[in-house]
Amino acid sequence: MSETSTIIVTGSSSGIGLDIARAFLAEGANVVLNGRDPERLAKAAAQLGAGERVATVSGGIGDAATGEALVRTAVERFGRVDVLVNNAGTFAAKPFTEVTEEELDGFLAGNLKGTYLTTQAVVRQLRRQGGGGSIVNIGTVLVEHAIAGFPCTAPIVSKAGVHALTVGLAAELAADGIRVNLVAPGIVRTPLHEGSEVDAYGGLALLNRVGEVSEIAEAVRYLATAGFVTGHVLRVDGGYVTGRS
Repeated sequence: MSETSTIIVTGSSSGIGLDIARAFLAEGANVVLNGRDPERLAKAAAQLGAGERVATVSGGIGDAATGEALVRTAVERFGRVDVLVNNAGTFAAKPFTEVTEEELDGFLAGNLKGTYLTTQAVVRQLRRQGGGGSIVNIGTVLVEHAIAGFPCTAPIVSKAGVHALTVGLAAELAADGIRVNLVAPGIVRTPLHEGSEVDAYGGLALLNRVGEVSEIAEAVRYLATAGFVTGHVLRVDGGYVTGRS
């Protein structure tokens, strides 16, 4: 990763997104953070301690204006965009027949529509720059293998759309030199699991543990710079999918 590269990371005020931002900053890149809560976002930027190499844009990605603002901020502050990490999203378990239409719309907007719209804004900018660039989406291995005791069809349907979008865009944007890949995490220790015994799920993976946010960030960094990789879904799940019967 070039020291002059600019990375947009959505949903980066905490958890996986914040650690992804930290990893890119450690390499000398500029990073544009995003989150829905301005105060929380400002605290995240201060926590990273990278000064002028960090910019922030608050807002939900389900609104097309947020993606446009992310691109505009990146260009105004750092001159260009090189990588988009579509990390923002929502996830919650609920039995299928109890999911309301409003809840389903929320998952589709926050996960699929938001990723779609933000990526549109970034691709337009990458083309204005002459092409080239990298998009890394965040999906989930639950698209491939569900957990019987963890009903979550609404978020999974929306994330499955992100998996499909990744493959479709990899084909469509290859002529522009834009690579599109996806990291599919297994169960990872994040603020999403606060108050729960997340380590109890470790036995579902061959490595007999849950993942750490730094391990997802490492995979994202790889795909962001892997010049001969596109349309790839990289599982980072400790062998959860492989070990399932």
